[in-house]
Parts: sequence; C-alpha cells; structure tokens
Amino acid sequence: MTQLYHGTRWQDDMAAAIGNTPLIRLRRASEETGCNILGKAEFMNPGGSVKDRAGLYIITDAEQRGALKPGGTVVEGTAGNTGIGITLVGNARGYRSVIVMPETQSQEKIDFLRMIGADLRLVPAKPYRDPGNYVHVSRRLAEETGAVWANQFDNLANREGHRVSTGEEIWAQTDGKVDAFTCACGSGGTLAGVALALKAHNPKVRIVLADCDGSGLYGWVKSNDLTITGSSITEGIGQSRVPGNLEGAPIDDAEKIPDTEALGYIYDVLIHEGLSVGTSAGINIAAAVRVAKAMGPGHTVVTILADGGSRYQSKLFNPEFLRSKALPVPPWMA
Repeated sequence: MTQLYHGTRWQDDMAAAIGNTPLIRLRRASEETGCNILGKAEFMNPGGSVKDRAGLYIITDAEQRGALKPGGTVVEGTAGNTGIGITLVGNARGYRSVIVMPETQSQEKIDFLRMIGADLRLVPAKPYRDPGNYVHVSRRLAEETGAVWANQFDNLANREGHRVSTGEEIWAQTDGKVDAFTCACGSGGTLAGVALALKAHNPKVRIVLADCDGSGLYGWVKSNDLTITGSSITEGIGQSRVPGNLEGAPIDDAEKIPDTEALGYIYDVLIHEGLSVGTSAGINIAAAVRVAKAMGPGHTVVTILADGGSRYQSKLFNPEFLRSKALPVPPWMA
C-alpha cells in the first residue's frame, strides 16, 4: 500500500524498493559498436542483485498458494544472490531463511548472508548429478523440516516475476525500441521472463543467451548438446542441465564468453564509466557487444548488470588470485 507522509509517498515494506532499476547507456560499448547498449542496473536493488526479484516473487507466490504461513521457513540452494534476496524479503515478512550454498562461492557473499541473519549451510561443491549437490541438499532439507523449498531453478514463479517486472520495465524504458536482449543464465528466470515479455510485444526482438566456459547452455541452444568444456571464475551462472525456467523460452541464439573477455569489460566500465559490476555482468556486456556488432550500427541491445563488483572483490580484484588463474589483472592494480 502506498501512503503519504509529509507530502512524500512511502511504502509499507522493502519489497517496493525491488525493481524499477535504471537502464544505463554503456558509453564505450555503444561507441565501439555504433549501437545503443543499455545495462539494467540490477545492482541497485536492496540486496544488491537481480535475484531480489526472484526472492520477492517466489515468496509472494508461496504466500498466495497458502504454502508459506506467518512465521514459516524458506529453504533455498543458491550460489548466493538468490539466498540474499530470499533472506531480506523473508526478514521483512517474518520468515526464517535457511540457505544452502557451495563453499566455493565468494567470501563476500558468505559474510553477507551471515550478516543479514540467514541460517547458512555451506556444502562441498559437487555437480548436479551428485546427491550432495547444493540444490539436492536444499530440497531434502525442506522435505525433512516441512519448510517451503524455493527451488529457483524449476519454480516458474521466478521467470513469471521477470516477465511482469523486468521485461515490462525494459520495454517501457526503451519506448519499445529494443532490438535484442542478452543475459547469462543460472536459474534461467531472468532470460526466460524478459524474453517472454519482449517477444509478446515484438516477436522480432532477438533473445541471446550469454554463457560462460564450464557450462552446457551454449551447446544446448546451438545444437541441443549439453556437453561441458573448460571452466570459469564466474559465480551463479552456467548449467549442466536445462532448468524448468528455461524450458520453452523463446531463445534465438547464444554466445559463449571466456573469462578474459568478460573481465576486460568489467574493468573497462569501472574505470571509465564508474560502474562496479560483477562477473555475470561482464559476460552479459561482452555478449551484447558481439550481438550489436553482428546486427550492425543503429540498433538497441539491452543486457543485465546483475550485481556489483564488491561481491567478488576477493576474486575479481585480487591480483594473486587472478594470476593463479592466468587471468588479466586490472591495470591500476598490476
């Protein structure tokens, strides 16, 4: 409910601060391609990432279905950001959050989840086919305790939230003048939801999945082959399977981006445009540039700046870590 307070509108809880993020023109990428490349500043959500939207819509859906009662518990397996979104929305609405996360994720995300009151359970990083994978651990934990399992990967409330919010915002912010959209996938909710929204307005909008090394989604889009090669330092994106949120999504093409290319854009937008973004944003920008170059000058390509660089400071801006992975060091830190 929107209220008035001393002539200024105020909201009843933090959920109103999720979404309606700015769409920012990436100047150097735009100049490089002759197109308008626009980044949706999802790092400006209360929890610092696009995953606040998933947290809000998954919890709201569970409430509306009657699955989540006052004082209830939500369990989720996550690379971090969805857990943060669920915990913050849960805090605002009186729910307990139990978050299962691979122990290999950044220390910044681990510390942040503990800081905001999540019951954090760290597990060894194992592939999805292993029963010890964090997703399976979270499902079993929810079943054993009678809690709500958020299940961001296969819960279609995730992509529906992006269809009615992120996708519609992009259409409105571009006045319908959007030619392509690029986005990396973890759960697939952002790409699928935005794709459904944009295609409903204009079926000619080109939807391109951005993928990292060590993921099978590029091959799935290109040749229905989920074979995985290589590895990446990116977190929260990439898959060895097709999540439910991606099934039936209208995807036109895919780009696979190596870490070196992604890091170049991360460092470039930080030092030249003042935008601190995380690993998946680098993948997304690089893919947007490739798509813009293929389409030619004069087009508008939108992508997602999923979270901020400070969430990966110990990796992205740690020369010792980068050198150990044979990756470029930011010039000002070399």
